Amino acid sequence: MEVDGRDFLNTPPMKTVRFGGTVAETLAKYKKGDLSDYELLRHQLADPEIKDAQLVNWLQEFRSCVTLLSKEHEQLIHALLRLPWVGRSQPVVEEYLAFLSNLVSAQTVYLCSCLRMVVGHFIPKRVTISEGGVDFSDSDDEDENLPRNFEQCHQALQLISRYVPSTGRFLTPILQEKFPFIQKSSRTLECYVHNLLRVTVYIPSVRRDVLEVVIDKMLNLDVSASRSDIEEAEENAVHRQPEEALFDMDEDLSPQPSSSVMAHPVGERLDTLMAVLLAYIKDVCHDNGMLQVERTKELYRDLLSVFDKVILPTHACSHVQYALFYLCSFRLALSEAFLEHLWKLVQNPTQAAVLRQTALGYMGSFLARAKFIPIVTVRACLDLLVSWVHSYLDSQDSVDKQFCDLALHGPFYSACQAVFYTLIFRHRAILEGNMKKGLEYLQSLNLERMVMCQLNPLKVCLPTVTHMFAAIMRRYQVVFCYSVIERNSRHMLPVVRSSTGGDRVCTNTNPLDCFFPFDPYLLKRSGPLIQPLYQVWEEPGDSELHAHKPTQQASREDEDDFLCGETPKTEGIVGMTPGSYESSAAFSPSSVGSPPISFHRAL
Repeated sequence: MEVDGRDFLNTPPMKTVRFGGTVAETLAKYKKGDLSDYELLRHQLADPEIKDAQLVNWLQEFRSCVTLLSKEHEQLIHALLRLPWVGRSQPVVEEYLAFLSNLVSAQTVYLCSCLRMVVGHFIPKRVTISEGGVDFSDSDDEDENLPRNFEQCHQALQLISRYVPSTGRFLTPILQEKFPFIQKSSRTLECYVHNLLRVTVYIPSVRRDVLEVVIDKMLNLDVSASRSDIEEAEENAVHRQPEEALFDMDEDLSPQPSSSVMAHPVGERLDTLMAVLLAYIKDVCHDNGMLQVERTKELYRDLLSVFDKVILPTHACSHVQYALFYLCSFRLALSEAFLEHLWKLVQNPTQAAVLRQTALGYMGSFLARAKFIPIVTVRACLDLLVSWVHSYLDSQDSVDKQFCDLALHGPFYSACQAVFYTLIFRHRAILEGNMKKGLEYLQSLNLERMVMCQLNPLKVCLPTVTHMFAAIMRRYQVVFCYSVIERNSRHMLPVVRSSTGGDRVCTNTNPLDCFFPFDPYLLKRSGPLIQPLYQVWEEPGDSELHAHKPTQQASREDEDDFLCGETPKTEGIVGMTPGSYESSAAFSPSSVGSPPISFHRAL
């Protein structure tokens, strides 16, 4: 490379105009109390117009005396770390990387400062755009040099981690600290998350923590963009398009493909990040199109840890959990491992009841919606769930009076609903091929006992789940639910105030705030990766199934999900009443007996 007609790589830098002595002389004077040249040097380093040749000259001098740059020279080091080296000529970049390597090796006290400087460059530079006399400041989204600049930052981070093996321990808090505000542009968030995930490739020790940081931020977006808000924004955008088209006289009148941009601004940012995360998962697990089993298992363990820590306890998230759904689609063993993990959460007496109920929601939704789960696995899981329900009912036989009490029996109702929901979506697969054996299997589940028991799960489950389950079971004459449904419709549901007894109150609302985590995926850009794996709701063709369907659903035959509009609008925690926190022992395996077979053998 030539600069000013000179080979920059093979000849020393030319002399440039500067004031003061060399860096070594300036540091020596500073030690004796003469600060004039020292302050002059700091001032010159802060010059935004500093030339490449001068910059290389200074960096070489600083490298030669890096052992002298102790803690007392912190302000001088910070001036060096603020130098505009990213995107400069290759000699500047190479010299700066060499300087960083020498600095963190000789003066580890500056490690975190160097890391903050590098991570700060993971975000595109800020630019100011004036519109109507108002200044808008955000990232430089269109900078074509961004990929090269980011690559230089990763080179710096790799060098630092090579010279300081403990870099990962100090890096994670900085990555979290520097994360852009979630209201920033999609491009800003996309760049930062992409760079964070890139770091995990060459510093694998930080991957689990990085995934937790990224997913936690994505959950903030997810819960602030409800499904109803996203659907409403998309519907409004579709209605606006024909009107706007009337004025697009210069546009080609041929049909245009639907936009991949979400109308909901928060949904658009979430969609962008989901596309980055899903692409990362695919890249980690595959090499030249071949699944790398060990790498996939390691990523699964990291994602599962993040799932337990931040996804499972989060109420009303709609999309982030699909990262694990997507990963499980790569290999049946992963799906089975995920179901086994959920089942262990359900059975764990130390887990809060609210988490057990959520785990049951994940089980039912995953079994119903994941196309890649074979029917043999679905049946094995149904066997476990139904066996647990019957064991729970056995434990209640000695109780004189049983009430529809969510505080005491919340997990029981969640288990029943998981069974009903799974059968609604999977009954065809169970029956196809051999109708006789399929019916024998359904009858062996003894669903009648569940439906007719005094705990009355049909009263608590979502009305649409209840009615669709009843219609399907009636069609195949497995169990008749309508006498219970009609009796329930005549009575309001008593709910005990606390698990210790006391007054009962009546309500005509559904107290089971159900959670179906794998409801239809609404995001456009990342959606194509999920859609081939996803079981959409297929409206039954038999008129009998419509006979007892709620009237408000009749106009929704074009919707994907028969649950659309049925989930109760509450702000509480998933599936629980306040007394639920006091009833964790009510769901322990020891109180109801363990299933007759282990989950591992069943799968």
